[in-house]
Amino acid sequence: MGFKGILKGIVEESGGLGGVIMGYDGIAIDEYLREAAGLDVQTMTIEYASVLKEIKRTVGVLKTGELEEVSIITEKCCIIVRGISDDFFAALVLPSDGNFGKARFLLKRAAPGFRESLQ
Repeated sequence: MGFKGILKGIVEESGGLGGVIMGYDGIAIDEYLREAAGLDVQTMTIEYASVLKEIKRTVGVLKTGELEEVSIITEKCCIIVRGISDDFFAALVLPSDGNFGKARFLLKRAAPGFRESLQ
């Protein structure tokens, strides 16, 4: 089941708005977006990629291990980012009233499959 199938399952099961596999350079590998998302999920993840790249660099400088997860919570949505390799991350965008805990679990559970598919 490729990236899009896995992303679709996570987005639909969590009630999310969209999911993406993206490089820290802001280039998406694959994505699944709900039609009625109401937010520009694509632009959002591209813009956050540069911030995540800086966070990843800081984690490396501090030598605290690999970047595992970052959450960005705003008034309108929640973005959960899971590092899946040195070059790529998976991001899930939820509405502000979405099931944050379930979404984190689903993304964490899918991370090994994403890693495997990248190789």
